[in-house]
Amino acid sequence: MSEESSAVFRRTMSAEDYARLMAIRNNRLHEFVADAIQLCEPERVIVCDDSPEAVAMTRRMAIQAGEEKPLAIEGHTVHFDGPEDQGRDREVTKYLVPEGDHLSPALKQIERQEGLAEVRGLLKGAMRGRTMIVRFMSLGPTDSLFSIPCVECTDSWYVSHSLNLLYRLGYEQFKHLGEEARFFATLHSAGKLDERMVSAEPDKKRIYIDYLTDTVYSVNTQYAGNTVGLKKLALRLTIRRADREGWLAEHMFLMGVYGPGGRKTYFAGAFPSACGKTSTAMLPGETILGDDIAYLRAIDGQCRAANAEAGIFGIIQNVNAKDDPAIWDVLTKPGEVIFSNVLVKDGRPYWLGMGCEIPDEGENFSGRWYKGKKDAQGNEIPPAHKNARYAVALHALANCDPELDNPEGVLLGGIMYGGRDAHSYVPVQQGFDWNHGIIAYGASLETETTYAILGQEGVPEINLMSIQDFVSLPLGKYIRNNLEFGQKVRKPPLVFGVNYFLRDRETGQFVNAVRDKHVWVKWMELRVHDDVGAIAAPTGWIPKYEDLVPLFRQVLGKQYTLDDYRRQFTIRVPENLAKLDRVEQFHRTQVPDAPPVLFEVLAAQRQRLLKARELFGDYITPEKFLQQDIR
Repeated sequence: MSEESSAVFRRTMSAEDYARLMAIRNNRLHEFVADAIQLCEPERVIVCDDSPEAVAMTRRMAIQAGEEKPLAIEGHTVHFDGPEDQGRDREVTKYLVPEGDHLSPALKQIERQEGLAEVRGLLKGAMRGRTMIVRFMSLGPTDSLFSIPCVECTDSWYVSHSLNLLYRLGYEQFKHLGEEARFFATLHSAGKLDERMVSAEPDKKRIYIDYLTDTVYSVNTQYAGNTVGLKKLALRLTIRRADREGWLAEHMFLMGVYGPGGRKTYFAGAFPSACGKTSTAMLPGETILGDDIAYLRAIDGQCRAANAEAGIFGIIQNVNAKDDPAIWDVLTKPGEVIFSNVLVKDGRPYWLGMGCEIPDEGENFSGRWYKGKKDAQGNEIPPAHKNARYAVALHALANCDPELDNPEGVLLGGIMYGGRDAHSYVPVQQGFDWNHGIIAYGASLETETTYAILGQEGVPEINLMSIQDFVSLPLGKYIRNNLEFGQKVRKPPLVFGVNYFLRDRETGQFVNAVRDKHVWVKWMELRVHDDVGAIAAPTGWIPKYEDLVPLFRQVLGKQYTLDDYRRQFTIRVPENLAKLDRVEQFHRTQVPDAPPVLFEVLAAQRQRLLKARELFGDYITPEKFLQQDIR
């Protein structure tokens, strides 16, 4: 460490904080923190360790600073982001790309030196008069093959408090690793604040990822998806590390599903936000390992998986006592929970779709709110934002899987990909093999934009593997990495496609009931163990009617009719051919390095659809595929 850095630390830190930082013998860490201090010019710097006192302090200070307010239930607090800071902001989240390097045109990017000058210019002096908090965390279980140490410097106590709930403490891991700590770094400032302690200059919001130095810069924003560097921002860096080291970092939940005899099978699932991801991971009677980011490694010929996180930053809209009992229980009893961008009235939080009457006035992200209030554009402001969230530690959930912190991860039996597809894919199907599943369900994942991303809702788009926004590699390289991973394990997980949003062609109503997803998950569990057969349809293996009838009865206590089955699993040939056209167009224009096998798999699917249409017509009930194998 340079003498200049030491002088910077002694000028801004207490003797105790200086000692805590010096206990970590890592020169790159010291230089990063010194640079952050010199750039942002905080009045003082606090270095947090893993002690209960440090954890309690960061929560206490979030309230004292006014970034959070206590609610009526003990341990519950609320945080508000600004009206223009309610979700991940694609337009200002960019990769810093050095001269001579290239990313796919679908990815937002800026020349590295230009971007560094811009974002560092915005961070210059951003913490004057404030405290910089230095946090040490771990992505993945600590001291394991899955763990990645991370440091975040922030002037937001809310961000620091969120880290406590969402990630594993990592100060001791940093001390143990010393110079061997190959860490990710985040520098964040909320920027200028208004009287509500909300970022006041959203037009100057920037979130830039420098993959040359594994560093994230974030300024003039508070929304956790833009500021908690270990979340999707670090995922972009992790994908590059996984590429170099031969494993996968994925936008996936992890869950344990019980089968016959009490066995438990682990599944991962990739869904864009607001497409059923958390509700699937939280199915009653099953266990949850994680709801957002999973690391997959080939270990001794097996596919092992671990949750990068230790908590949930979940969308709260439509969480209710009937459909989400485990989450509802945590959100309505004493315990540490951060609500964000909900409506607050008399110390109680309210959100859209919670299943009870919502007050006509209170406080929300727009300030004092009343029914009929409009924004500057004349649009009525809802009582709570559609992307309102809750943050809670996974261990607070009664159904938290006991293997959450297993340093060896868990054995993965299946992977599912799901989006919002109103017209083509059936509710559940299985890939014919690893390559088919990865390409036909993952690389072809089509959805509609939702309120979790700033911008227009309801726009159909390809969201490759539900990770497209976060891929810091050429997309074709990322697809190849997934395909090659299947060759590294003796028995790859089965790959499934799910679609909870298929609509009836005549009525426009969803053909799935909300809770039907539990049956699809149970069917997948049986398929992993080859306990039930399936029908070969043009787009994959689909369930047999006789296998779904007992599952609907056992899981939901519901009669399942042949008419239900046909409405859900009729293959719609014209719609599926149109989908293939869109998928192929995307890959030919947006993925110039797409592997040839991708187009081969899509071409084979097209031929199966054309053959089926020749034999049976445009709309084919599933039992017809028992008459002839269309593969």
